[in-house]
Amino acid sequence: MDLAQIRISETRDHQVIVLRERNGSRLLQILIGLSEALAIDRRVKEMRLQRPMTHDLLANVIESLSCELEKVVINDLQEGTFYAKLVLRHHGQLIEVDSRPSDAVALVAGTDVPLYVEDHVLAEAAS
Repeated sequence: MDLAQIRISETRDHQVIVLRERNGSRLLQILIGLSEALAIDRRVKEMRLQRPMTHDLLANVIESLSCELEKVVINDLQEGTFYAKLVLRHHGQLIEVDSRPSDAVALVAGTDVPLYVEDHVLAEAAS
């Protein structure tokens, strides 16, 4: 999936990110908070701040621990809440870390790290 759109409205509590299937036509809309939407937007636009924000900090920690973020997977949808995981590689071993989708997308925004959504999540979200 690719990040297709970030809809930011300062008058609403929830913002929307839209993910688009890379070689297909399916879309996934996820409601997120304003601070996460702004973080994603900032990372997509490669805006650097003087001090690292939370997602920059996490990226720095991953790198400092000699890990590589292999991919992000939005892997579940339960009662309207999406779930995601970060898949890290550390010395050849894969480590999965639970994450909110908004944080995971913010972490990989503007990078080449692949973003996947499980088929059952796309099917559930479409119904």
